Amino acid sequence: MVYKDFQDLKLSALGMGAMRLPVIDGDDAKIDEAAAGEMVAYAMEHGINYYDTAWGYHNGNSELVMGRALSKYPRDKFYLATKFPGYDLSNMPKVKEIFEKQLEKCQVEYFDFYLFHNVCEMNIDAYLDEKYGIFDYLMEQKKNGRIKHLGFSAHGSYDVMKRFLDAYGDHMEFCQIQLNYVDWSFQNAKAKVELLKEHNIPVWVMEPLRGGKLASLPEKETSILKSMRPDEEVPAWAFRFLQSIPEVTMVLSGMSNAEQMKANIATFETDKPLNDEEMKSLLALADGMLNGTLLCTACHYCVSHCPKGLDIPRLLELYNEHKFTGGGFIAPMALAAVPEDKQPSACIGCRSCEKVCPQQIKISEAMADFAAKLKG
Repeated sequence: MVYKDFQDLKLSALGMGAMRLPVIDGDDAKIDEAAAGEMVAYAMEHGINYYDTAWGYHNGNSELVMGRALSKYPRDKFYLATKFPGYDLSNMPKVKEIFEKQLEKCQVEYFDFYLFHNVCEMNIDAYLDEKYGIFDYLMEQKKNGRIKHLGFSAHGSYDVMKRFLDAYGDHMEFCQIQLNYVDWSFQNAKAKVELLKEHNIPVWVMEPLRGGKLASLPEKETSILKSMRPDEEVPAWAFRFLQSIPEVTMVLSGMSNAEQMKANIATFETDKPLNDEEMKSLLALADGMLNGTLLCTACHYCVSHCPKGLDIPRLLELYNEHKFTGGGFIAPMALAAVPEDKQPSACIGCRSCEKVCPQQIKISEAMADFAAKLKG
């Protein structure tokens, strides 16, 4: 196992994410605890020492299962991470109650790593609102030794991350973002990495395989990768990409079965970053995967001509995300912070925006399609 330095710790470069544990009968709330326990045992035996769970994973059962599985091992043999569930605004006044319950569920007296969960457009104002006392309470727990390292995860935009860092950046020790060779450009992950670098904050990675999309590729793309590294499997390319980014310390993979875990651990037995030519080819391949997305350059000409005052570039960005992912939570989550009269459904189809669009995007059709997709 490759290990990375983090302050005075040596962390396994691959961490076990507990959001996609094996389940029974396809029910996300019913974790196959025996299978999950076997995966934890295999991970421990093969050098993984970082385990990531959260309040809401598997309908609240992930922390319980991981707590029971890890309780079989000496406390100094693993690092446990969990998160304050700010993705649900009703939790904001409950930081003390939730934190105490998490310690109980995970059967520990302290968390090695604790995160503000999912900083995004929907919750940034609440996270920064002093009336909830979230930051003060978590800093107090850190002072008391019940949190060893404090950080945050973010699915929000660059601007949202910047707001959070402007407020709390001096106290954040790590940040978890969605990062893979598609999102390097698609979700502006490259700029987010640079932003964190400016704050001297190391990068934790979630969705390295983008929910499994990068675990298998069409024959054409597979052939391109095989021509460069004949012995490298397709999923390994996603991890080699991350090994090529110096700011990355931790890569979390939500492995759903033992086979995935064994393959990923085998990949992380070695550190084989991409050379310049391989990186160029992989990013070109990623660009090809994005064919069909709308190539908005955010010139904002459309905005000045929209009678409804819609933030069209941002809406198109979210539309691309929703369409490429085939749904998901990111776009609806971001739009939850947008007033109803600024939603895609507010578009009246007048096409005034299209008359000034340098890219000749059929914006009104995209807004109608987006609104329909969001309805279900």
